[in-house]
Amino acid sequence: MGGAGFGGMLTVMTERSSENSGISPEGEIAQLGFGRQIGLILRTIFGSPAGKTLTLLLAAIVVVVAATAYGQIRLNGWNKPFYDALSRRDLRDFLYQLGVFFLIAGFLLGVNVAQRWLVETLELRLREGLVLGLLHDWMLPRRAFWLANAGSLGVNPDQRIHEDARKLCELSADLFVGLLQASILFLTFSGVLWVLSNDFIFRVADRDYTVPGFMVWAAMLYASAGSLLSYWVGRGLIGRNAQRYAREADLRFSLVRVNEHVDDISLAAGEADEKRRIELHLGNVLAATQRIVRGHANLTWVTAGFGWITIVAPILVAAPLYFNGKVSFGGLMMAAGAFSQAQSSLRWFIDNFSAIADWRATLLRVANFRHALIDVHEPSGFESRIEYTEGESGVIAIDDLEIVSAANADMLNERKVVVTAGERVLIQGAPGTGKTQLFRALAGLWPWGSGHIVRPMGQQIFYLPRGTPYMPRGTLREVLAYPLKAESFEASAATRALYRLGLERLAPLLDTTRRWDRELSQDEQLCLAIARILLQSPPWVLIDGTFGSLDDDVLDLVIGVFTNELHHTGIIHIGGPGQAHPLFTRVLHLVKDPRTRRRGLPVKVPGTHL
Repeated sequence: MGGAGFGGMLTVMTERSSENSGISPEGEIAQLGFGRQIGLILRTIFGSPAGKTLTLLLAAIVVVVAATAYGQIRLNGWNKPFYDALSRRDLRDFLYQLGVFFLIAGFLLGVNVAQRWLVETLELRLREGLVLGLLHDWMLPRRAFWLANAGSLGVNPDQRIHEDARKLCELSADLFVGLLQASILFLTFSGVLWVLSNDFIFRVADRDYTVPGFMVWAAMLYASAGSLLSYWVGRGLIGRNAQRYAREADLRFSLVRVNEHVDDISLAAGEADEKRRIELHLGNVLAATQRIVRGHANLTWVTAGFGWITIVAPILVAAPLYFNGKVSFGGLMMAAGAFSQAQSSLRWFIDNFSAIADWRATLLRVANFRHALIDVHEPSGFESRIEYTEGESGVIAIDDLEIVSAANADMLNERKVVVTAGERVLIQGAPGTGKTQLFRALAGLWPWGSGHIVRPMGQQIFYLPRGTPYMPRGTLREVLAYPLKAESFEASAATRALYRLGLERLAPLLDTTRRWDRELSQDEQLCLAIARILLQSPPWVLIDGTFGSLDDDVLDLVIGVFTNELHHTGIIHIGGPGQAHPLFTRVLHLVKDPRTRRRGLPVKVPGTHL
């Protein structure tokens, strides 16, 4: 019902070929720029309680990486005296240099351990900040409902908050530290290379040509060629990874759905059909993964090829210095080591391109989800909207209410309605009218239509939707107190509520955690929901057709609770018992909008294609 109406309005991605453009098959494309995506994620993380800790961690990582670069410089400088001692067969100097080596290696070992601990702690805190930020926005009032009906961006939010957020944080920490380390190492070893090859002279046709710092330029050209080739070969991996994550989410959702509805599936003997659906999702996952496998294989030609060439490239580049007598054998090894460090720093892009593509795909999913969370409460593009305001306590007012959906255009026949505290109102719907849509409109979940709804300021309205009520996972006391804290109510009050609704057998299980939606029958779950209302004693209750689904004896019990213990609670019940029922003092009528019938045209709702 709601999905058709919301789908086109809040989707911030447009559909393209995911294979060619690097987008997920849900039709997502990063209309946000790359910088905007990064900004959204950083604001989410650093705006969370983990923000201050992250700042300290980043500062510590910079210090440790700089210390590692210093140790690498000292180790590179050690190459010259060590290999010179070998070439002179000087045993005493050789042993001395071994001692120096172990001191430098011990220092590097210490900073390596510190860096590993800091990086993994950074991953942990990044995930804490990102997930807390996403959860904060997702769990804002009405936000999850809007998002669930916002098209492809609302699909599988659990995957984006759990798996995608975890992967993004881990990849971000590893790639950031790797890039920082590569940058610092390149800057430090470029200085070494420049000094070693500053006055190198090439002789061509009896003329000498001086190329200052030619080893630095050689390292940059070598790494740039590899980076460009890696990007050209592997750029399609971004879209392929995004596609795979979307398909993985679909498979996970189908498995969870089967587990949640295993009773209904077994009763209908629908195992074969569910197996077919799961196999279809699995096939999509395997096909998406196969495309990634091909992309990785093609990329390996570049990364592995440059890896093998790198074994001899430092010696080949440094050899002219040695053969021209500019450096000794130890100097040659020092120059080769410095070149290897510099070009390996520049090769960071080549070596990490697969991880970068994975990171970009994950960033696209999480950033677009974050953007949808921010903008989902600001829908636009529809013709009219119901106005919601807060008025004096003890009064709910409804003026000229019309509700528009993809299938219906309905209205309250009574144009001016005022419901006062303690009043019991029944709204009967004509055949074909959207009673659940009216419930959503009164609750503020469905704003499409026109009219004005005034809700009582500062007063709780308890909403009981059609069907089986929601049972959060937790103790029975937590279920009764939901959404408030269990500590807000005495155990004796919870026990009295259970006894009053005929659920005395559950009283000894108040502090037991179970899947109550699986343990209890539908009538027991409805009685438990009424016991929750009895315990919390709200001033208002809005009900969507629940009374009509109760057995007569259970209905009499529920009516007795509202007549006696909850006599002060105002009730608006949509559908159910007839006008003659003594609980209700007034009956309203939901009818089809006659103006829509006269026009003979369906009312346009955003996101529909009627």
